[in-house]
Amino acid sequence: MSIAIKAENIGKAYQLGEFSTGTISRDIERWWALLRGKEDPFLKLGETNDRSTKGTSNIVWSLKDINFEINQGDAVGIIGKNGAGKSTLLKVLSRVTTPTTGNIKVKGRIASLLEVGTGFHPELTGRENIFLNGAILGMRKHEIKKHFDAIVDFSGVERYIDTPVKRYSSGMYVRLAFAVAAHLESEILIVDEVLAVGDAEFQKKCLGKMGEVSKGEGRTVLFVSHNMAAVKELCTIGILLKNGQIRSQSNIKDVVESYISDSHIGASYKRIESKNNASGQFNTIAFFNEDGIESNNFLTGTKPYIEISYVLHNQFKNFNVGMLLTDMLENHIYSSADTDVNEELLSTKLEGHYRVKVPLELYNLNTGNYKIKFLMGVINTELFDSVELVFSIENNNFINTGIRSGLLVAINKWDYVIN
Repeated sequence: MSIAIKAENIGKAYQLGEFSTGTISRDIERWWALLRGKEDPFLKLGETNDRSTKGTSNIVWSLKDINFEINQGDAVGIIGKNGAGKSTLLKVLSRVTTPTTGNIKVKGRIASLLEVGTGFHPELTGRENIFLNGAILGMRKHEIKKHFDAIVDFSGVERYIDTPVKRYSSGMYVRLAFAVAAHLESEILIVDEVLAVGDAEFQKKCLGKMGEVSKGEGRTVLFVSHNMAAVKELCTIGILLKNGQIRSQSNIKDVVESYISDSHIGASYKRIESKNNASGQFNTIAFFNEDGIESNNFLTGTKPYIEISYVLHNQFKNFNVGMLLTDMLENHIYSSADTDVNEELLSTKLEGHYRVKVPLELYNLNTGNYKIKFLMGVINTELFDSVELVFSIENNNFINTGIRSGLLVAINKWDYVIN
């Protein structure tokens, strides 16, 4: 399979503050080094782009030592926190900006959608912008005409196609811009987080089109998004960026898991919503494995449990403690409450301290990271406290099948009938 994009030692440095070193002699030193084809001496002072720290240098590396190969037809998800370097990388790949170090080899034409209305002129109509954008992407007029009707139909803005795009809403802008980028005959499609502007129906439509472009037409797709469900649905390969460097590069499932795990380091216990702690609150919540050892990491096929302690500062009727189990993408798996099997708990609960042990029904939960949210309060009336915990399930091959996809590992009996 041929290589569509190859990045070798890509780095992009930016200078913070004023655009000079502060002295004429140092500016001349930089100019003389660049004139001789040497590395800018002040880049050696550059720091990684960690926006959470103040730093000591006014030069930061938005990207540093980026190396990867993307094959033709791959659908690649590029993920990471804000400031990780995702958009900078796409701009370098799209040749909007040049890298400070390294080089990029690209095979084929690139259609990129980096911001709402990229490549559009606000004074021109939608029709004129389709031809303008196509020309910028290197398409001939007859190629654009061939796809014109499909572009307009996909965008859903036919009524406004002869209206200047400065009068379009941001949603209409991105609809037309995406339709142009996706339908014109470029070999590589690059899409930044602009789809978030569109409504749910259009986002689904765009994901379907990108899947068709990648799998059906064999074109290469690079997709940046904070929507992990959309990234997992569309992409097969993932690149995780952190502080301008590649932290992980593998299949999309492993990369998303790595990103989510990294995002929750130190957050195994997190109070997420305290509406009325004066009435009551959770004191402690702890996971235990089936041997009674405290842990938040379990093997597939085992039966862990949770111990919860909480306090009430008054007596309440219809008081309830519940929990909601989800994966890290907030897909609901199941919910449970202390009133499910004991309606007497709906009667008045007195002031005091309470402790309860809750078995977790996780026997056939697949490997991965999960969240449990605990809530307490008066049913349908008042929320007192809400706490979220993160735990993980590791593969134990308890049915000797290796790793399966999906949230659950199904254990079905297959009875063959021999004719």
